[in-house]
Amino acid sequence: MARIFITGSSDGLGLMEARMLVRQGHQVVLHGRSRERVTDALSKVPGALTAVAGDLASIVETKSLAEQVNALGPFDAMIHNAGIYHEPRSSRTVDDLPEIFAVNSLAPYILTCLIKRPKRLVYTSSGMHRSGDATLTDLTRNSTYADSKLHNVILAFAVARLWPGVLSNAVDPGWAATKMGGRGAPVSVEEGSRTQVWLAVSQEKEALVSGRYFSHQQARSCHPAAADPAVQEKYLLECGRLSGIVFPA
Repeated sequence: MARIFITGSSDGLGLMEARMLVRQGHQVVLHGRSRERVTDALSKVPGALTAVAGDLASIVETKSLAEQVNALGPFDAMIHNAGIYHEPRSSRTVDDLPEIFAVNSLAPYILTCLIKRPKRLVYTSSGMHRSGDATLTDLTRNSTYADSKLHNVILAFAVARLWPGVLSNAVDPGWAATKMGGRGAPVSVEEGSRTQVWLAVSQEKEALVSGRYFSHQQARSCHPAAADPAVQEKYLLECGRLSGIVFPA
């Protein structure tokens, strides 16, 4: 039995991942951005251990979320699933950051830094990351969805390099039929969740790796910049500057 924390698990892929893990007999802690979302999540995942609330668009709330998770004790794995897509570029957070950057990019960085290191970390990316801007120019103004998904791979690979005791990988779930992906998407929600669950708990040797980019349980190629230590360090430094949290290497 493993203990797993999943961000953004009140619907979509995160919800399915939670259901799959609970069915396998694991202890799962859910997350929603508000108390209402948390209550909804718990009603949808009978058998979940508990749920915590925190709006990932807020640095303060994200830090509070990390404290809540740490209070629940150590975890074997964490799946960074939460993400937004259809936010306009002009949408700004309370911290005056692009909302898509705050939720998709900076929040995973903050949680990675502050939550006691689990044995495994899984970051949900996208095939769209290949068109992301690897120059990391002015993250506070021009971040797009593709940029944020590249950031997730960069972070996963940086963690794999700097924390050799943690298995850290990124996943492209495919174009899944979630609310974000739409009903016409070719990948079912269950299929889109399978690789994240596999990386979180499987004892198969193919899953016991680090610094890889997966799609449908197969290691795939990704944007070459993600594996560049100089790019990784630049990204970690910028996230540290914006959040006030230095990466604990």
